Amino acid sequence: MYGLNSPHGFPQGMRTGRREDSVPLRSPLLEDFRTNKTRKWELRDIFGYIVEFSGDQHGSRFIQQKLESATSDEKEIIFNEIVPHNALQLIQDVFGNYVIQKLFEYGTQIQKTALANTMEGHVLQLSLQMYGCRVVQKAVEYILPDQQASFVREIDAHVLKCVKDANGNHVVQKLIERVSPDRLEFVNAFRGNVYELSTHPYGCRVLQRCFEHLPEEQTRPLLDELHKYTTNLMQDQFGNYVVQFVLEHGNVHDRSLMVSKLRGQMLNMSRHKFASNVCEKALVTADPESRRLLIEEIMSPKQDGVSPIVTMMKDQFANYVLQRALSVAEGEQRELLIGKIRPQLTSMRRYSSAYSKHLISIERLIEKCSQGLPDTTTTTG
Repeated sequence: MYGLNSPHGFPQGMRTGRREDSVPLRSPLLEDFRTNKTRKWELRDIFGYIVEFSGDQHGSRFIQQKLESATSDEKEIIFNEIVPHNALQLIQDVFGNYVIQKLFEYGTQIQKTALANTMEGHVLQLSLQMYGCRVVQKAVEYILPDQQASFVREIDAHVLKCVKDANGNHVVQKLIERVSPDRLEFVNAFRGNVYELSTHPYGCRVLQRCFEHLPEEQTRPLLDELHKYTTNLMQDQFGNYVVQFVLEHGNVHDRSLMVSKLRGQMLNMSRHKFASNVCEKALVTADPESRRLLIEEIMSPKQDGVSPIVTMMKDQFANYVLQRALSVAEGEQRELLIGKIRPQLTSMRRYSSAYSKHLISIERLIEKCSQGLPDTTTTTG
């Protein structure tokens, strides 16, 4: 009854998740299941109809819930109805993909391997598909290393396409997180493309996963390339996140290099929508001496005699950096910074109400600092 004779090659009675498809007729059993709320349904009641139920919103949810506590025999029956002939269709289905994910979670290792076998030869296509990419990610978590390596090989030549794809990038991230680094040769394809990836909405995430999970020998060429573009990346809507990640999680050498690029640029960068976030992160993560120098720069008047503090207090982004500097400054430097801000607060209060929101936050922070209380204010803009 549920052979592959629909116009799209999907079993009858199953949605493909594409809105333009006409909704196939439901079997009497599925219709009864959807309307009969008084009956206590069990998995055995729908054997022979697992594929159709998996492709239905309510049927899929029922199977997912039951799989968590199903017996081995029940799981075997469900598995055999889906694998191998109906697995690929369900993997790409709006509701069916969740059933397949549950099979990876609760099936035996033999079942997981057999299920993943049905995906081999289709991993790239599935990785680029909205629902398939979720199943590929789940599979990577539960299959054995050799099969993981097989998945990697399928996207190897197309990894940059996957990285830049709304679905595929999640698969690449999962592979970096879960697969042994020595099997991830595709990382070599990122060399020479670090700036492009850093400034891409998905590429920036993939690079961060590389820095988080891969060993020094694989990340060093990428980091060395990254350092060439630090100043530009700080000002990029996506690149700034990569720089912030290195500032927070990188080694001493890489963090110091990043911070050094801010020297002499604190005021300009603080006033920038994206770079201001990097300034805040640098103030928090820098070593004590580097932090002291950055704050010193904020306090030192420019050649025209104008204090950066005044400019920062008025600026919609820089005022947050100034607040962060207040919260991390220590000892005499903190007292000096407070001493330079207080007179400006009074002056600005007298002549303008335009900055009242910024000023209230700064005043509260000064009050806490003066009392020696720990700062709990979130200042990120």
